[in-house]
Amino acid sequence: MTTALQYLRSILYVVQIYAMMLIIGILFAPYALLSKNGARQACKTYARWAIWSARWMVGLRCEVRGPVPRGEVIVAAKHQSFLDIMVIFNALPQAKFIMKRELMWTPIIGVYAKRLGCIPVNRGKRGAAIAKMVQDVAREFTEPGQLVIYPQGTRVAPGAQKPYKAGSGVLYTELKQPCVPVATNVGLLWPRTGILRKPGLGVVEFLDPIPPGMERHSFMAELEKRIEAKSNTLMAELGFEQDGLPQDG
Repeated sequence: MTTALQYLRSILYVVQIYAMMLIIGILFAPYALLSKNGARQACKTYARWAIWSARWMVGLRCEVRGPVPRGEVIVAAKHQSFLDIMVIFNALPQAKFIMKRELMWTPIIGVYAKRLGCIPVNRGKRGAAIAKMVQDVAREFTEPGQLVIYPQGTRVAPGAQKPYKAGSGVLYTELKQPCVPVATNVGLLWPRTGILRKPGLGVVEFLDPIPPGMERHSFMAELEKRIEAKSNTLMAELGFEQDGLPQDG
């Protein structure tokens, strides 16, 4: 398949998934306003549509590996693109995300995120932001679920280096819950920027949980080691080589 044709297919795919976001968001709105389960079903319907249509429109297949957590756990995931959000959300029974505060004000996404109990974080004042995040998490966890956090705080291009932030460690010590690391390679097929979507097998893999009780710095080191090592392995499955890549800005 030529690059020009793949670009065309990618453009059509991107246009239709944003159109479907609007359509599904409107159709499910009455149910979502009455019930958190309605909001969750709307988001799962959209995620499944985006994953399914990626397969036949651009040749991008998705696979979930490893045991999917079902109870109250922290899920600390590698974040490379919008695709890993959808795959993780679709896989988990009751996911709640730690997300940028700015996203809470976006049409459709913000409304549904609030209904799901997602936790907004101000990435400005670090100490105050972490304290507020812990308070908000404690308030929202009156209902069981899986709390998803991206330890690097943002999407990171494959092969780029970005430090792991303190928030994951704080939640781990405060909540005293197991933490499930998640690795991925989807950024090679669905980049964090640009239109082109590439054919191939995108994988999100749930790794063995880290039990509660570790010292915070030891936990952070173990979390980063597991996520980065497995993500590198998954990216190597797509022929990706680590050497000689620029650092993430």
